[in-house]
Amino acid sequence: MRILIVDDNPTNVIIIREILKKENYRDIVTASSAMEMFEVLGIGEENNELRPKPSDIDLILLDMMMPEMDGIEACSIVQKFENLKDIPIIMVTAIGDSKKLAEALDAGASDYVTKPINKVELMARIRLALRLKQEKDWHKERDQRIQDELKLAAMVQNAVLSPAIEDPLFHVNAIYKPSFELAGDLYSWYPLGEGRYGVLLLDMMGHGISSSLFTMFIASVLKDTVTTYVDPEKVIQELNRRFNQLHLEKQLVQYYFTAIYLVVDTRMKRIDYVNAGHPPALFFRHDGSVTTFDSVCCPVGLFDKMDIEPQTIHYEGDGHIALYTDGLTEAVQGDQEMQQAFLKEKLAGSHQWDEASMQALFFDDEIPQERDDDKCLVWITLNKGVEAE
Repeated sequence: MRILIVDDNPTNVIIIREILKKENYRDIVTASSAMEMFEVLGIGEENNELRPKPSDIDLILLDMMMPEMDGIEACSIVQKFENLKDIPIIMVTAIGDSKKLAEALDAGASDYVTKPINKVELMARIRLALRLKQEKDWHKERDQRIQDELKLAAMVQNAVLSPAIEDPLFHVNAIYKPSFELAGDLYSWYPLGEGRYGVLLLDMMGHGISSSLFTMFIASVLKDTVTTYVDPEKVIQELNRRFNQLHLEKQLVQYYFTAIYLVVDTRMKRIDYVNAGHPPALFFRHDGSVTTFDSVCCPVGLFDKMDIEPQTIHYEGDGHIALYTDGLTEAVQGDQEMQQAFLKEKLAGSHQWDEASMQALFFDDEIPQERDDDKCLVWITLNKGVEAE
């Protein structure tokens, strides 16, 4: 443990140093003023601003009354720096003014001792301060490890998301902005052969680690499910069966997810879909009309059996389909009808994917704020192709 003694009186420094040495605290640094203390802590003048540097000090014993700058002002400066504010500061003072002592504690001091120094009292307060410092350091290290693991998990989760497809008759792209490191939304698509493509977007109930784990389970079985069953009704039924196999005893919350899964047949100009409690997709046709995929059944995972009515939509000419999670409409005040009107207005126009515009429109928060939900937008462009002569 490295202890810094700050006092302009050499006699006080000698007394405190000897007390510490007899208690086997031998890694001791001294400073005779606040400015010397700043140098030891790595606080220097740079471009007329105080810049902190890494410090190995574990505890500061700071005299309250010093020339040029007193201990209270010096303490308040130290507290401005994130890498220094957790260093415990014990004020050493001959002042018995309770108002001044309260001012020192408000400035960031963790404790105080009075002069003349009582050895037993001083060591008791030092041991307490160092113990609290050790606990804080342990928690900071643990939190940093957790954050590093969450970042790695987020990279793994992001790796399972499908890359864009740009085939002559079918393009699909997406933008995804999770609300936390780990997310509960998942999009995925697969070529099914003969000009068919399966596209799924789901939104897991809740946020954070638990929801992301459920989402990753679905991701692990999704490709096999889609390529084996293909048909939207069968795919959703199978996902429901798989999800209900996760029997969690004594769980306080029943997890489920909303999903929309569709199979696009670019040769037959046909879209088959199932909407399991998900916000309705929007199909912008070549003639300017908009078809809403709003025929819904219950979300996946709520019941052992699902009553599903698959839907079929035919199209001709160019068009685009927008699939999204409900986080995309959070900024819109009003009911679902108003949110739908907002999306229809903003997503209409060119059928081609314009990532920069969509990013600016829905995902770039002008005012930083804590988001309540993940945001995801999937854009499918349907091209009519070249007519055979």
